[in-house]
Parts: sequence; structure tokens; C-alpha cells
Amino acid sequence: MATLIPDSDIFFTPFEPKTKNRFIMYMNGIPSYMIKKINRPNVTFGDVDIHHINTKRKLKGKIDWGDFTMTLHDPVVPSGAQAVMEWVRTAHESVTGRDGYSAFYKRDLQFEVLGPVGDIIEEWVLKGAYIKTANFGDMDWSDDQPTEIELTLRIDYAILNF
Repeated sequence: MATLIPDSDIFFTPFEPKTKNRFIMYMNGIPSYMIKKINRPNVTFGDVDIHHINTKRKLKGKIDWGDFTMTLHDPVVPSGAQAVMEWVRTAHESVTGRDGYSAFYKRDLQFEVLGPVGDIIEEWVLKGAYIKTANFGDMDWSDDQPTEIELTLRIDYAILNF
């Protein structure tokens, strides 16, 4: 017997896709306008094997929130490199060799995805972020493009509020 499909499933339903260029990131010590590019959080689950005689059962293991990458503009004033180095110094001071407590170098970050009229349509909170790598870029006499800083951050976990 044939089933009838509701009219709402047949006709076109308008939608507005999220776009990559509508976001604002909030970080303590780094102004939002310096943040050029970010990636959204990613997650991987580990495996746990339960062995029984000649078979295995597989279960979900521990969760690992992957690296979070971002690209920053490096303006003259205020210096993007200086802002990043101030964060780096909270984890390790190169001159003295002192390492910092996690309460100093771990930060909570927030970014918002915006709709077409500037409304907040998605909000992420990244808990316990710290710098894993900081690449201050290269200089080149033949290139007049703006300099950028690439950061790789590790996070404890992420929360998608909405």
C-alpha cells in the first residue's frame, strides 16, 4: 500500500546556512579583531576491548578533545606577538626558566557564530585552553602580505551551549 508524504516534506523549505566568516572569539589578553581564523572543536573517542574467551566486545573509551587551531593577525600596535608571548610567559618564563601553575596559563575561551543579521546562533565555550605551539611566521623581503601568528591550543573539553 502506498503511503502519502505530507505536503511539508515535498515542497522546498527555505533555510539559511551558517557561513565561515561570521564569528567572534573572546580571549583574555588577545583582542577579538586579531583573530582571523579558527576551527570548531573536534572530538575522538578511544576504544576499550573486553576480552572473553575467543571474542572481543568493544566499548567507548575515554574522550579526547583534539587540538584547536587559530590564526591571528599581527598588527604593529597592539602587537599580536607580544600578546601571545604574554600568554606563553604564564606557562614558561624563558629568562628565569620558571614554569607556571595551570591556574595561570589555562584559560577559558568563547566563540560565537553569528547569523546574517548579527544574532548569536551558536556559542562554544572551550575550557582549560593552553598553548601547545605558537608559530610567529616568517619574514620575506619579496612578500608584502601582512604577518600572521598560528596557534595550536589544547583544551580540557568544549561545551556547545546552543
